[in-house]
Amino acid sequence: MVRRIGAYGAQVGLLAVLGLVAAVLLTAMPRLANEYADRSLHADVARLPHLVRDVALAVEQRPDQQRSDEAKPAAAGEASLERFAAALPQPLPALVDRRWYAAVLDEQNLSATGDDPPMDGGATKKIGLRAQTGLQDSAVLTAGRWPDTKTGGSAEVAVSTAVAEILSLRPGSRLRFTGASAANQASAQVVGVFNPRDAGDPIWDDLTLGLNPIVPVADGEPYLAMAVTDWAGIDTVVAGSGVPVSYQWRYRLDERRLDTATLETVVTAIGDTRRTEWLPRSTVHTSLDVALVRFGDQLRAVQALLAIAQTGLVASLLGLILLAARLTVQRRRDELALLRARGASLAAIGRRTLVEAVPVQPVAVLLGWLIATRVPGRSEGTPWGVVLLAVLTTAVVPVLAMLSQRRAALTAGRVDLVRQRPSVRRLVLEAGVLVLAGLGVVLLRRRGLDPAGGVDAYLSSVPVLVAVAAALVAIRLLPWPLRLVGRLTGRTRGAPLFLGVARAGRGAPVALGPLAVLIVAVSTGVFGGVVTTTVAAARDRAATLTVPADAWLTGWAFSPDAADELNRVPGVQAVARASVESSRRLLSEAGPQARALGQARVLVVDAPAFAEVVARSGVDVQVPAALRSAARGDGPVPAVVSPTLAAELGEATAVADVQSRWYEFRVAAVADSFPGVGLGVDRFVVLPWQALPEYEFTPIIPNRYLIAGDGVDEAKLLEVADATQRRRQSEVLGREVTRTQMPATLETRQAYREGLERTGANEVLTLAFAAGAAGGAALAVLAVGFAVVADAAGRGRMLSRLRTMGLSAAHGRRLLVYELVPLVVVAAVTGAAVGIALPRLLGSTLGLSQFAPGVPMRDHLDPLVVGGVLALVLLGLLAGLLVENLVNRRMRLGEALRLGEGNA
Repeated sequence: MVRRIGAYGAQVGLLAVLGLVAAVLLTAMPRLANEYADRSLHADVARLPHLVRDVALAVEQRPDQQRSDEAKPAAAGEASLERFAAALPQPLPALVDRRWYAAVLDEQNLSATGDDPPMDGGATKKIGLRAQTGLQDSAVLTAGRWPDTKTGGSAEVAVSTAVAEILSLRPGSRLRFTGASAANQASAQVVGVFNPRDAGDPIWDDLTLGLNPIVPVADGEPYLAMAVTDWAGIDTVVAGSGVPVSYQWRYRLDERRLDTATLETVVTAIGDTRRTEWLPRSTVHTSLDVALVRFGDQLRAVQALLAIAQTGLVASLLGLILLAARLTVQRRRDELALLRARGASLAAIGRRTLVEAVPVQPVAVLLGWLIATRVPGRSEGTPWGVVLLAVLTTAVVPVLAMLSQRRAALTAGRVDLVRQRPSVRRLVLEAGVLVLAGLGVVLLRRRGLDPAGGVDAYLSSVPVLVAVAAALVAIRLLPWPLRLVGRLTGRTRGAPLFLGVARAGRGAPVALGPLAVLIVAVSTGVFGGVVTTTVAAARDRAATLTVPADAWLTGWAFSPDAADELNRVPGVQAVARASVESSRRLLSEAGPQARALGQARVLVVDAPAFAEVVARSGVDVQVPAALRSAARGDGPVPAVVSPTLAAELGEATAVADVQSRWYEFRVAAVADSFPGVGLGVDRFVVLPWQALPEYEFTPIIPNRYLIAGDGVDEAKLLEVADATQRRRQSEVLGREVTRTQMPATLETRQAYREGLERTGANEVLTLAFAAGAAGGAALAVLAVGFAVVADAAGRGRMLSRLRTMGLSAAHGRRLLVYELVPLVVVAAVTGAAVGIALPRLLGSTLGLSQFAPGVPMRDHLDPLVVGGVLALVLLGLLAGLLVENLVNRRMRLGEALRLGEGNA
């Protein structure tokens, strides 16, 4: 047995390698998909705001309840923190990481006044109070001490450095907290000032106003801030002011303990939590289940797409395995025929070849499985696919060997001819594949991949069935034009062209099998490449519409002259001011007779500067000429509006609210989207800043700047931007401001584009079609190799005979090219055509719009992708021809003629 395995080591080794690669593919791709899916899930949950991702129980106690027997001190709720955590529906208790209990007095219900410093004049000071577990360990005192309210005394509070600076508070400052009525007051004293150890710690999520108080920017607006106290301080202020108190138990789920396999269980548990009555009049606040359901829907769509890519690769690999087994049987045809002639039964032939396969093929598949288990990711139960693969690779040669010897014959017939009239069985089989492919396309276009119902094996295999159907049609039609060309070449001088085209036209079955696999592999690779580039192009458009230049600078309110200072920042080439406001009112006209037209997002841009910045950034964005050429005049300014608004306005004019002033406009252009407005906005108006009337005391204040530049000093840019914001804030308040209310942020187009790759299940999508494109190209090269070596022995004998008739070596090389190149090129082009057509044929059923939200998905064909796949195919063909030529040059004529003389 060992001797026989060694004699056919090349064929046995090839089959073993294919089995190993198939085992790696079947095991590694699901594991990698799980790893990427879990990683994307963790990243998505980590980015969610705490009001969405945390599970919070809340009970509000109203003033009338505070005077009843139900009233309990604020400290009593701390004892329920662990009890509620343990009572959460499974599997939530094991997912809870951090937990907090808090008693809260909302800032909207409390007004603070004081004599030291005086706080009775100017804007109202709305200061809330919060007592929460863990705060003292997460902060550092810069002055004074932590609150320790004594029964019957004043409440003691601590404030952050930011609140202390803005409200001029210090340890010893006396405050009065007033509720709904001036008669309801509670006295308090500031005893400490603190800074957070880490402002990004989740413990501070509900204390945003405590760290960054809001300063009024217009008349009538109040200061909004938050102070911290202890449990007794809460009780003291509640008793004096009569305001309602809210008790909150907040639980943070550790995203690292979540995985995509338990999504449905977690969603169900959160729903049960919301339906449970934890306490009388309690409510549960969380939207994590909504976010998980959205992620799960996207993940199921990706899994269906991954199944398509994996099906194509597995089909190509199985085809190569069958071809390798068939080639093995063909090479051993004489041996098997001799055994049959000596009386061996089919079962004996099967046992003989099975004994040779058992020590090699299962071990190779097992080795591939072991290698794949080293890939990061979760496994999915028992690897039945690997077990079936081991059985297939072990049994395929014995089965084909027995089938090839069903009819014992002393001589073998020619293998370079295709039947002129294929059998009825074969025609029915091929027609069945065509029907299945057509029916699958129809069902897929009607139903889609239906990710909610799980991955449908039949619908996921439709692209492969279409490729197989195209391969069958191509194989049936290809010999006819080649034979016609053969007749024409028969009239030309020289034998190589005629002989090569004639052999290609006869289409030996041994070569047609590799070509069918080649079509499937190339179509899989091109399909994956086209889908990948389609999604990438959509994401590029999304990035361009969101950040239409090198960067967006966003703030609360910049000074009107900020552009000059921003232009002086190193790396900045040009800037353009803009103002973006959401939910602004539209009216049919100015005045009391105006008719309301709803709300819309209003973008005001300095159109000429905007166009210059876009051009300097190299972004493919066209600013309408109506905006660029608009100038200040007496009539309504031209505007770009969305189709929804255009249908409502028609040719009539309207007015838009821009920073509490009305500006008249007319519809000059209609666009589905406009850069800078944002994605998914169906009601918007874009106005030209340079054409709007200027008001001396109420100019339009920019809150955005579009930046063009290379190597911009981002830290310096943000520093300058915040300085201009403080200057603007100081002008409004009439005093110097040392802190920026909303620090400026800078978002680059590149960072936004990279972020699209990391959101949702996009990494899994990238894996699916990157693997499909790369794997399809690699398998296509292998299929070309099979096409070259499938009938290498027959071509060797033919060349040897022709050499005895005077054929030169150069003509022999040309003959090989004339024979193989037409077949391989036609197969590669057919596969590429199928791969290009599939995304258009399947259309929206692929669900690709989920991976570039807010942007229409348009088929994008990158010639480099298709050209790269075809170039690899041609490279593989040239490499195969080179190897075969080298072998033929070293082969002696006598040996070549004696090899397989019985087939002559």
